Amino acid sequence: MNFAQIILPLNLKGTFTYKIPADFKDKIEVGMRVLVSFRGKKIYTGIVFQFHDEEPEGFLPKDIISLLDDAAIMPQSQMQFWQWLSEYYLCNLGEIYRFSFPASLKLESETYLKLKPNVSVAFENLDVHEMHLIHALEVRQLINVTEIEAFIPKKEIVKTIKSLIDLQYIEIDEKIAETYKAKEVAYLRLKNPAEIRASLPEILLSLKRSPRQQELLLSILEHETEFAGIPLKKSQFLDQGNFGTAPLKTLISKNWVEEYFMQKDRIELYDGETESREQLTPEQQIATKEIETAFAQNQNVLLHGVTSSGKTHVYLEIIEQTVSAGRTVLFLLPEISLTKQIVQRLEKKYGRQLGFYHQKLSDFERVEVWRKVRNGEIKVLVGTRNALFLPYSDLGLIVVDEEHDSAYKPREVSPFFNARDAALMLANFYGGRAILGSATPSVESYYLALKNKIAHVKLKNRFGNISLPVIQIINFKEAQDSKKSVGNFSLGVTDEIKKQIDRHKQTMILHNRRGYSNVIECESCGYVNYCSNCDVVMTFHKFSNEMKCHYCGQKAAKPKACPRCNSANLNLRGVGVEQIHEEISRLLPDAEVDRMDVDSMRKKFAYEKLYEKIEEGETDVLVGTQMISKGLDFENIELVAIPKADSLLYVQDFRAEERAYQLITQVSGRAGRVSGEGKVMIQTYNPEHPVFKLIAEHDSTEVYTHLLAERQKFHYPPFVKLIMIEIKHRREDKADRCSQFLGSVLRKYLPEECILGPEKSPIAKLNLLYQYQIWLKLPRKNYAEYKSLVMKSLDEVEDIPAYKSVKKLIFVDF
Repeated sequence: MNFAQIILPLNLKGTFTYKIPADFKDKIEVGMRVLVSFRGKKIYTGIVFQFHDEEPEGFLPKDIISLLDDAAIMPQSQMQFWQWLSEYYLCNLGEIYRFSFPASLKLESETYLKLKPNVSVAFENLDVHEMHLIHALEVRQLINVTEIEAFIPKKEIVKTIKSLIDLQYIEIDEKIAETYKAKEVAYLRLKNPAEIRASLPEILLSLKRSPRQQELLLSILEHETEFAGIPLKKSQFLDQGNFGTAPLKTLISKNWVEEYFMQKDRIELYDGETESREQLTPEQQIATKEIETAFAQNQNVLLHGVTSSGKTHVYLEIIEQTVSAGRTVLFLLPEISLTKQIVQRLEKKYGRQLGFYHQKLSDFERVEVWRKVRNGEIKVLVGTRNALFLPYSDLGLIVVDEEHDSAYKPREVSPFFNARDAALMLANFYGGRAILGSATPSVESYYLALKNKIAHVKLKNRFGNISLPVIQIINFKEAQDSKKSVGNFSLGVTDEIKKQIDRHKQTMILHNRRGYSNVIECESCGYVNYCSNCDVVMTFHKFSNEMKCHYCGQKAAKPKACPRCNSANLNLRGVGVEQIHEEISRLLPDAEVDRMDVDSMRKKFAYEKLYEKIEEGETDVLVGTQMISKGLDFENIELVAIPKADSLLYVQDFRAEERAYQLITQVSGRAGRVSGEGKVMIQTYNPEHPVFKLIAEHDSTEVYTHLLAERQKFHYPPFVKLIMIEIKHRREDKADRCSQFLGSVLRKYLPEECILGPEKSPIAKLNLLYQYQIWLKLPRKNYAEYKSLVMKSLDEVEDIPAYKSVKKLIFVDF
């Protein structure tokens, strides 16, 4: 064990070899943080990935400078997971490291140095650079690497630091370099309670000219007498008694009162009483037994239950069994907006053993959860996709709720991976099992169950045998032709909403498009307002009276006249959720109409406030985007209307039909969850479309038969493996040439029928970058071989100096 492979937080291929100094060999472990120099100029915090004894060829490896941990902070199972993620999704380990670690657990880029305590320096043995650094540290006590560049040449910095560390003259100041600080809360108590009580008359007499000090001292004494053992929080005590800090400082200076600090969690944990599990229905008991049998046979499970069938109750039963066996559970959710509701349901079961983890937590809050998971204090963790990377000691179960949701595989943040598939592998590395749960499983998961790769457990009935909602398909073309429509609504829909309001019931209206209008168009010359950064038309938002690009976030004022011909004849084209909200408010002036979309939920606690309003029955109609299809469980919602259902189908995506089915079914499941009298009204110009007809029949088997037949016919997943390569550059000609060259290289190694493109992306320019893409449809057989040829092709392109500046993003299974 002479060399270590180190992962650095850089988006560079592979790991980096460093020599292990003799005095580190008995201490260093895989998963430990180390300090290393890179390219002679910078110092980074790396993670030890593996060891070996083979002397590298062609270069002399540098020594590891310092160990930053006493023991490994990343379990071996997590390191195996990182390696699989890197190989399968063709991403770099450095990307995974940067994504998975909270920033406060990584040393800052400015690494600090200091002299060792009581060190005696033999200056006669130092070179000029070493002497300069020692003298600087004698004056400054602490100095960072960037500041050293002022008096030592860059190429000599690492050598100088390494030499002085080896001589044991200086050391890394880890406490300052690591940014995380535990939250401390100030408390008050008497310094010597027995002595103060014995001499209280004399003390009060000495304070006769300071009545506020007398009152403060007596108040502290009264608290300790009445509430013995309960800490007295300083801020709360001073506020309640209206005391200033001056009398407190005096009492502290006289050694009668002392201030002390205790660490406190930044995340408030549940301290109430825990409750026992709810009684399962016979169908849920059967499903639980089937899951237990599958787990005993080392199979993961697809829990396929209709909306409101009580999948969560089944989850809770399996979670309880896992926790009772002493193992940890990860409950994955696609979005943060669902976290609060699930936590409320789980915290009464598991109290302080429950934690949650998502990207909206502050960095310090994430560090606290990270450390509690590592120490085994949290037994059930609710989180989004980044919770997969926490250092679990014994992960026994992963539940992936709403496993079909596209939020599990976003394209905005690297590394690009599907959290659902990653969860299956992570569970395997820990020797645990996974449950994929959904009322509308992804086609890929359904196909795995069909092929018996995972167990298929079904819940066919709603909880309490409540009936599924009645689906009514409305031919909107006929409604318009017969004058039975107003704006975007048929009279049948508006009449039904009025009936629900009269019955004091609630309605949800789904329209999955943000803003008020898709485009503002000049009727004289046809001009439309494009985003200057992207090749997309800007959306008009009436509430803020501005144009917005939903891709880069650019904003512009609404034009008063056409910028091209100066005509004032500007028309709104297309319908957004704001327009639907305005229209229904106008049609139903006495109704309380609310909106739920990304734009209306930006304010802090906006989601919680609206949730409470709906729960209290103060909202009559809720208009929203796909947000309303997730997690809303209210007893008074009995009608769901989808006024422009066709817009869900006409999308440039081979998954359009699947996602339309999932979204419509999910939002339909919000209706009649208690009464069983739910109704769903779908307006469409194409009522004979197979997706709409099958949704109305509640026949999921036929839906998946239809979708799988389409996928097989046109060679799409799950029958082939799909890789998309995106090429981006500020210059269109360079992006084009690079994509054409990559396409020609791929054609050297892959069959022609496997390659689609290169061609411009559907959005040709995004955030000032021109985009081209190549789609690869690779046979499942020999997929590993094909994938290695793809990487070989990319390496050949990367070797061309002219194309090094071109971004090449790889999306696997997207």
